[in-house]
Parts: sequence; structure tokens; C-alpha cells
Amino acid sequence: MARSRISPVPTAADPGRPLKRAFFARSVHEVAPDLIGATLLVDGVGGVIVEVEAYHHTDPAAHSFRGPTPRNLVMFGPAGFAYVYRSYGIHWCVNFVCEKEGSASAVLIRALEPTHGLAAMRRRRGLEDERSLCSGPGKLTEALGITVAHNGLALDAPPISLYARARKPEIVAGVRIGITKAVELPWRYGLKGSRFLSKPF
Repeated sequence: MARSRISPVPTAADPGRPLKRAFFARSVHEVAPDLIGATLLVDGVGGVIVEVEAYHHTDPAAHSFRGPTPRNLVMFGPAGFAYVYRSYGIHWCVNFVCEKEGSASAVLIRALEPTHGLAAMRRRRGLEDERSLCSGPGKLTEALGITVAHNGLALDAPPISLYARARKPEIVAGVRIGITKAVELPWRYGLKGSRFLSKPF
């Protein structure tokens, strides 16, 4: 099987060094590219993050742009928690809250390279194609079993676990996908050469 350009790929026995909430208490524009190559697991199921998007509170495309609501309250901090919302009334999306409390900035996780619990992912997604299991924000939440029940959960405590990348990979950047505001901002980041992106750069 061809693999993305991270070596070694995390294994079930050794997914890497755990990331703590303090990792997220930085600029969303630092955290987003630093997540490329990290491993996200939910109850032991998941894989290597290969695509993300950054959303800052000053950004008209961010859910927090117009202030706190019952839906987006988790975004307002503190950092290191999951913000999960329903997109277009169809699927869940998972974001990682960043920056100081009140900043309301977050990173949307767009795609993973599946490495852990592929049988569970295939069962949840109802398909066999490894490349299609987590190649989009709604696909990966379905594959990992993420729902609104995960909203507000810490990113460094069960059932969620995150592990640092083994080494810095080659990262590409471009404009974000599926938004109508601030479309020119190059705040989408991905693993160069990955077969598991939601859309090529």
C-alpha cells in the first residue's frame, strides 16, 4: 500500500507522543499546520491528519465571527477542546479550539489517512475503499463515530487522543473549501502528495 510522506507511519502499538491541551493555546495559524502529520484517535479508531482549515474569530467565515451562541460557545475557550457542529443538517464536523480563552478560533479537521481501526471505519461508512473512509470532514466524523456527544470534550482525555507527528512533513497551503466569505484566505493546509485529501491543492 502506498503511504503518505510521513515516516514512520504511527502504528497501533506506538502512535507517538501524546499532545496536551497546551499545544492548542497558541495562534490558530501556528496550530493548524502543526497538526498535519499528527494522529487523531477516538476510542482507538482514526489516523494521521492530512488536511485542516484554520478559522479565526476575525474571519467572516468563522462561526464565532458574530459572537457567542449556544451552538458555538465551546469555541470561546479554553483551548484544547472539541467543537462539533452539524453541517448543512447532514453530517458532523469536528474542530479543535485554539488560542486564549475568548479568542474563539478553531481548526477544522478535513481529512485523515486511516491507520487505526479500519474494520470499524469500514463498517460505519459502509464501504471498503481506504482512500474514501476519511477524505472529508463529514466522512471522517462518521468513520470515527464522532457526534454532538463529543462537543466540548477535552482533546487529551478519553475517548479522544492526539499524538505528535514523528517529524515535520512537507505541507502545502491553499484557499479553504465550501465557504462563501473570506474565500481568498490561504488557510487550508495539507500533507503534500497525500492520497487521502478531500480535494487536491
